[in-house]
This record gives sequence, C-alpha cells and structure tokens, in this order.
Amino acid sequence: MPDPSLPPVLAESAKRAWQAILERADTSTAQALGDYARQGELAQQLFHVLACSPFFAELVRRKPALLAELLRNSAFEQPLNEAALRGLLDAELLASDDLGLTLRLVRQRHMLRIVWRDFTRAADTFETMRSTSLLAEVCVAAAVKHCYRALEQRFGSPIGRDSGDAQSLIVLAMGKLGARELNLSSDIDLIFAYPESGNTDGAKRNLSNEEFFIRLGQAVIAALDQTTPEGFVFRVDMRLRPYGESGALVHNFNALEAYYQEQGRDWERYALIKARPIVGDPGRAQALMASLRPFIYRRYVDFGVIESLRSMKQMISAEVRRRGLHDNVKLGHGGIREIEFIVQCFQLIRGGRDLGLQQRLLLAALEECVHLGCLPEQAATELRQAYLFLRDSEHAIQGYQDKQTQELPTDELARGAMASVMGFADWSLYRQALDAHRARVSQHFHQLIADPDEGQDNPGEASQLWGEDISGEALTALGFQQLDATVALLKEFWASRRVAAAQAEGRQRLEKFMPQMVHACADTDDPDLALARVLHLVTAVVRRSAYLVLLLENPPALRELALLCGASPWIAEQMAQHPVLLDEFLDRTSLYSAPCKAELQSQLQQQVARLKPDDLEAQMNALRYFKAAQVLRVAASELGERLPVMKVSDNLTWIAEVILEQVIAVAWADLTRKYGEPARDSTGYGFAIYGYGKLGGLELGYGSDLDLVFVFDAAPQGTTDGARSIDNAVFYMRLGQRIIHIMETRMSLGKLYEIDMRLRPDGNSGSLVPSVEGFARYQQANAWTWEHQALVRARYVAGDAMVAERIDVIRRETLCQPRDAAAVAQEVVNMRAKMRDHLLPVERDDAFDLKQGSGGIVDIEFMAQYAVLAWAAKHPQLATWPDNVRILEELQRAGLFATDHCRALTEAYLQYRGCAHELALQQRPGVASPAWFAAQRAQVMGCWQELFGELPKGVSKA
Repeated sequence: MPDPSLPPVLAESAKRAWQAILERADTSTAQALGDYARQGELAQQLFHVLACSPFFAELVRRKPALLAELLRNSAFEQPLNEAALRGLLDAELLASDDLGLTLRLVRQRHMLRIVWRDFTRAADTFETMRSTSLLAEVCVAAAVKHCYRALEQRFGSPIGRDSGDAQSLIVLAMGKLGARELNLSSDIDLIFAYPESGNTDGAKRNLSNEEFFIRLGQAVIAALDQTTPEGFVFRVDMRLRPYGESGALVHNFNALEAYYQEQGRDWERYALIKARPIVGDPGRAQALMASLRPFIYRRYVDFGVIESLRSMKQMISAEVRRRGLHDNVKLGHGGIREIEFIVQCFQLIRGGRDLGLQQRLLLAALEECVHLGCLPEQAATELRQAYLFLRDSEHAIQGYQDKQTQELPTDELARGAMASVMGFADWSLYRQALDAHRARVSQHFHQLIADPDEGQDNPGEASQLWGEDISGEALTALGFQQLDATVALLKEFWASRRVAAAQAEGRQRLEKFMPQMVHACADTDDPDLALARVLHLVTAVVRRSAYLVLLLENPPALRELALLCGASPWIAEQMAQHPVLLDEFLDRTSLYSAPCKAELQSQLQQQVARLKPDDLEAQMNALRYFKAAQVLRVAASELGERLPVMKVSDNLTWIAEVILEQVIAVAWADLTRKYGEPARDSTGYGFAIYGYGKLGGLELGYGSDLDLVFVFDAAPQGTTDGARSIDNAVFYMRLGQRIIHIMETRMSLGKLYEIDMRLRPDGNSGSLVPSVEGFARYQQANAWTWEHQALVRARYVAGDAMVAERIDVIRRETLCQPRDAAAVAQEVVNMRAKMRDHLLPVERDDAFDLKQGSGGIVDIEFMAQYAVLAWAAKHPQLATWPDNVRILEELQRAGLFATDHCRALTEAYLQYRGCAHELALQQRPGVASPAWFAAQRAQVMGCWQELFGELPKGVSKA
C-alpha cells in the first residue's frame, strides 16, 4: 500500500523499487515481504522510505532477506541501544575473523534502521544524530580492540617507560562525533594518542610504543575507511591532529600537551571544544582532557581570540563566495556552520570563566549563551529552530544516496523526495521555509564580532594622541586642561620599558587602543584625572593585551570605565589590580544594578555549581571573583546615585553573608570527606556564624573586615562517622580554621575578607569554636559590659538556623537581664573614653573623624547600646534589632528618647555613613571638615550630654 501523500512521480519510483526487491527475493522472503506491504501504516512508511532514499532501496534490493529480518524483528520501531549494539558486534566478531566485512554488515543493518526512522519521523533530530554517532563509536571501538589484539600477539603489549603499565590507545572523537551530533553520511574526525613512551614486551620482537600505536592507527583506519564491495564503515579524517597531514599519526600525551601549549592555534582550540574520548582507559582519557582544557578555555574571559575568530568568519564568507556554496545547507550563508560558529565563539571567549559553556552539545551551549546574556532569547530561539531544520535537511540530502554532501539537489525526483521527507507538499514550499531560516541565521552571523567602529580611526588625529608626536593642541580640542602633565604622562608611558618590551601584537593593539582611550576620557567631567587613572590599568595589562581588545571591541565598556575611574580612584585601583573585572563593564544594566540577596545567592550557586566539589582552589577563586564583581556593582550603583546609603551597606552585607554561607558549604564538604560527619541532633551543620560590629549591624563598608563568632551545637563527647573519626569539638574547631583559611588566603584576586575573631568568649585565649552551652555560660557569668555592648550588634549571618535559634534566645536573655542603669552608664562612658584615648588621643580643630570624633558614629552607637543594656529588661523589644537605626526607632516608639532626638541621631548617623562611603571610594580617610557636620555634631553631643552628663537625670527615664 503506497503512501497516499507521495507525489505521483515518487509513488511510481517506490513501486519500481518494490518490484525490484521482490524479483530479487527468494519465494519465502517475497511472500513475507508481501505480507508486510499490506499492513497499513507500516506499508506506507516502507513505500515512503523506498521513494525518498535510493540508498535504502538499492541496499534492500541487494539484500531482501535483511529487510524481511528487520521487519520481522520490529527493528524499525526501536532506536539503537548502546549496550545491545556493542554486545551484538562483539558476538559477530567472535563468529568471524573478517573484521572489515563484519563492520560493514553491521553498518548496513543499522543505517537502514536509522534512515527509516529519520525519514518516517519516528525519530527526532536528536535521535538520528545520537544513533549515527553511537554506531560510529561502537565500530571504532571494535576496530581498535580487534587490531590491538592482533598486534599484541605479534609484538607484545606496549609498556610505559616511567609507569611500567600497559598502554592503551586513546581515541579522541572531534567535531560532530565528539558531540554525538553526527549526520547520516558524515566522515569522522579523530585524533589518536597514547599515555607514555616506551616499548612493547614481545618475546621475539618488540617495537617502540610510538611504532606500535602508529601501526594500530593505520590498521583501524583501513578497517573503517576502505571501500569494498560491501561499501565502507566510516570515512576517517585525521587532519585535525597536530601538524595535520604532515604530522605523526599518533602522539603521546606529553607531545600533545607540548604542541598545543607551544604551537596550538586558535582554530585548534575551536576544534577541540567538541573533543571527546571514545576509546581507551577512562582514567587516562580524563587526564588527557584535563591537560588540554587550559589550552581550549583560557582561565578568564578571552577577548584576545576575537581577531582570530574574525579572521575565521571572513574566511567562511570568502569560501562561500569563492566556491559558490550558496546551495549548501552546511557551508552556505545561513547554514549549519554559521550557527556552530556563533555558539563556539562564545564558548572560546567566555568558556574559561563561565563553565556552563564548557560542553560539547551545540544546543545546550546555545541555551547557556542565553542564560549568560550573550544572546537574546529570541535570537537563540531562531538559531535553535534553524539548526534543527538544517540538520533534518542535511539528513534528507545524505540519506538519499548515502553520500557525504550537503548540496541541495538539482533534479526534480531528488527535490521531490527531499520535500516529502521534510513534510512539504512540493519543493517551492520547502525552499521558502529554508530561505527564511537561512536569512535569520545569516543576520545573526553577520552581527557577531562585527568589525569595530572605525569612526575614530583618523590616522592624523591618532598620531597626535599617541606616539612620539603627541599634541597638546589635539588634547585641548578634546577638552583636556592640564596639558603639560597629561602630555608628559602619555609620552612617559609611550617610552616606557613595558611598552618597549611588549610583543608586536600587543603594540599594534595599543596603537589602536590609546587614541580611543583618550577620546573616552575626554567625555568625562575631568579628562586629565580620568586619563591618569585609566592609564594605571593600561600599564598593568600591556603584556596581557587581550584586555585592550575587550575594550576596543566594546566602546561603551571603555566609556563606562573612563567615567567610573574618573569618579573613583578606588575603582581605578581595583581595575588595575584585577583587570579580569573588565568583563563586568560589558553589560551596563548589570553593572549599575546591585542584586538583592536572593539574586546574589542564585548567581553564586550558578557560578560554583559546575565546579568540582573537591577542587578547593577553584572554589576559592570563584568566590573571590564573585565578591570583587559584586562589590564593583555596588560601587558603580552608588556613584550612579542608584543606591542610597542604607542600601549600599545592605548590599555589601548581603554579599558577605552569601559568601559566608558558601564558604561553610565548601569547608564542610572538605572536612566531611576526610572525617565523616559529626554526631548531632540538627539536620544542618550544627554550626552557626554570628556577625558582630558592622556585619552584625548591616553596616559594612567597602573595605570592612568581618567580626565573627563561631558556635557549634553537638555533643562534645561525640565523634564523626568517617573512617578517620575525630571528636566533635575537634571537627568544629577545624571547620572554623578551614573557614578562616578560605576567607583569608591571598590569591590572584586577593583575600575574601580579613577575619577578626577577638569578640568570641575569652577573646584570643578562648576556644575558636565554643559550644552553645559554653557561649551561654560565658555571656551569663564572665562577659564584661563592653562584650554585652558588642552582643547588641550580634546577628546570625550563616550556618545552621537551628543553632541560631538557641543563640538568639541566649542573646535576648543576656541583653534583657536587669541591670543598674547608672553602673552601665558609667562603664559605657569609661569605655568610650578609653577608646578615644587609644584611637583618637588628640582631636584636631580642623578635622572631624567621622567614626571616633566627638559627636561621631561611635558616640551614636554607644548611646544605642547603653539604651539596650539599661532598659531592655523593661522594654525587651529593644533587644530585637542589631542595627542602630532600628534601635533608635524602638527607643522613639517606647518614649525613651524624644522624637526629635531620635530623628537627629538617625539623620546624623546616615549622613556620617554616607560621607564615609564617598570618602572610601575616593580612597580618602574617614575624616571630614568640621564645618560640614557642625550642626549634626552639636545635636549628637547634646544627646550624649543629656543621657550621660547628669547620670541621675539620664537614668531616670527608665
């Protein structure tokens, strides 16, 4: 029963093919096939495939019994199963000594299945690619196994010179096979490698390992690639190996790594993105891939590769024109190659830092591009749809005659077959859909890494802004004022050793960059100041000129850099010390938006999710980049007047809290791998971190350290459940030590935070991690008044919430104890005097220390802390909050402070902190002119005098 949807010419072709099959079949086979041809839907599918694939029709004409067997076993109804396929091939090779013939017969059988399922749409695009790839992998593995055994019988096993271990061939699948995205009639790109040099251990004759594996590679290629009366298995392409066709067929691991590190080119990085070991010892294969990863993916965002990618893109376009590839669905404009290029560009540029891009599957990497903001969702949707349409088209072309071509057919019968497979009534409708997809792909391709803006490339002006002939007149025309200093600065840099020692490529990039940098600085409020500050960054990256390319390729990022460096020397210094942060300037919206805590948690989890849990160094590096990037966003948002003072501190505090939570997780995982988990009642860590001081009060600044106290809640006599069991108390002490180590270790991006643990019970002489019971005993029996003052600002910031609940109860009970208000007042006043004597022994008339000065921040903090300690017994709501602003609000609500006093103290406190933030971004000490805050200081000192100056009067308010 022919498929009624087939055009007449295809239906007639199918009938002829069917008749030829029956004529070739013996009587019983013909009868069985005739029965299948009357089975409704199955018959329609059969005639559809016969009409649309002469390859299928010819193969089953030659072997009608094979078609009958596949139909009888319902093989066309099931996708390929990897385990079954490997088992079947092993069994057939045991029954036959002819490797080549066996492999070809296996390929014939399963290609019939793959083509049938693809052309009838029983399989989707992904299944077709995976099944074809699986067939190739199984055939390669079988060929290697068979040929290795034959060589081993003659020459013995290859043995590593250093390890003394038997060596195996590692086969790297490249390109589409590496990603399991093989098309129906593709060749397979392979690279052969082996671990170590050495010799075989043959009794009669031995070979070097290199010679052994070269012979093995040659035998494998012959088994797969040669065309015989039964066809071929897979065409093998070895040109992607080091040195291409002129290089050795096989390399050991050291030679491979040395080649790529010393001579590897960007197009080879591009090719290795999809590399995947498909044969060989898994452990050694993994070690090989680990050694190649630093070559494929640079550690940070790699804009230095853009010129190479642009050249590749130009070569792609030129090849289309030169070879007339317009009707090629892979290589033509808007074809498969352009989609692959778009995605792999982002993988090369960003894959070193954004680990989600380190994957072989194209569409998975495309989705990650959307997630990272590299591509708009609409663009990715169009590219995905086009990719699937083009891959289906490619399969329809190749499944027609099993030929490795991506050219659209020209004869009418083939066009009709292709349109039918693709689900279109005729060729013209298919072509309309194809052209629409290709047009969209071509548009996205041409927008990718477009040539940089040439608008400023005036050779005459450029020479006046950079080089030997820098012109003050040219700078004046751009708005620079301090001409002598700026010209001298530019000339000094031009003649510096750093510039002279730069490689030719770096100097070329610098010549393009410097005039654009001068223009960007000219657009700021103070061009001379901005240029001087940005120049520190340029000096730092002369030998890492990929950063200059990043800014050349993104003029808006260069403008934002000049603006922010001009506005803040702190930002300028951060960028000079950590130029990797330049990546944050690529997205202006992100740069000037400080995420909330939930968003921070999500972003950090995404950054660390793909890191190996046991890779402590990678975790620590990721945490440091996260902190630096997020703090930069807060600073940019404050300078852009998008965050008020309270929100600046909130955001800086959230960053610290999110980092602490992740640091606990990393340290916990590290220790429990060694010792197992401690015995505890809690389902969490049994461990909590409390922030004191600015962290506890949600008042962190840009350079704040963290005052922390660790507490654990587990039986002190308990032990961990690992093979190397230790006491609970020891475990938690080591957990605290590991947390401090992760936070304070200096790496390329510096420390996370300085940690101050002196506020724990008994200070530096006390246990690093006291138990909950020990913490409670100390607070109730041994703590000094100043320690209870510190406890006012204590707040749970990370760890086990169940432990925190117990500590919160202890904190509240401690703060709400009845106290002699006069005695507390005297101790607070004495402590304030000691602090001032130690930190500000002489108060200058011409400078107001925002923190320690009279009427400053600490005076306000001490008044709030006194109020909590003195009055919380009768007004327990005062012990609720750790921050001064909300404590003052509670004092006002309780009528303990006059409303105007609370308002004055709150406004002064916020103004002081705002000024401190601004001074920090200007890298100036926290000292202001007394005239700026004269009124505020007077009000604060008046409140202090009223509260403490006459103690009975001040105390009577309670």
